[in-house]
Amino acid sequence: MGFFAFLILGLIAGTIAKLILPGKQGGGWFMTLLLGVVGAMLGGWLGGILFGANLDEFWSIQAWLLAIGGAIVVLLLWGLLFGRKKTA
Repeated sequence: MGFFAFLILGLIAGTIAKLILPGKQGGGWFMTLLLGVVGAMLGGWLGGILFGANLDEFWSIQAWLLAIGGAIVVLLLWGLLFGRKKTA
């Protein structure tokens, strides 16, 4: 899969991850989509290394699940590190 296809996959995965995760993560939609792309790349890279996943096809269920899973992980980490601070 080419870079632009993975970029589009990451944008969609970031949107799906944002819809799956409850609550508000700091940064807004643009940051969420950017983190989705990072998460998709991270998920694809780790999936290729750990599971030997074949990510050559855009419509592969493996590619989508790894991208969405990676986006969720990155969004959760972002929320833990830079989430909205509650003031008393």
